[in-house]
Amino acid sequence: MKKLVLSFLFAFSLISMLPLISNAQCPMCKSSVESSIEEGGKKGTGLNNGILYLLAAPYIAVAGVGLLWYRNYRRKNISVNIPEQKLNLN
Repeated sequence: MKKLVLSFLFAFSLISMLPLISNAQCPMCKSSVESSIEEGGKKGTGLNNGILYLLAAPYIAVAGVGLLWYRNYRRKNISVNIPEQKLNLN
């Protein structure tokens, strides 16, 4: 269980650093933001981070579903492998 938690923490730390090292804008958005910034506007200051967060959302959702599936699958295997104990109530 510790290995699983550590792997998720490692993945989360990599995902949280992603906006610092990535640049994810389409060419049309980039030209619009550049022209806005040249004219003195602040329209595009958070656009890149917003794109990256929207990109990360499906991956986080799939990871959550995978974690739930893994827990249920593991619980099912544990219950199958444990023999029933008979209690003597005499």
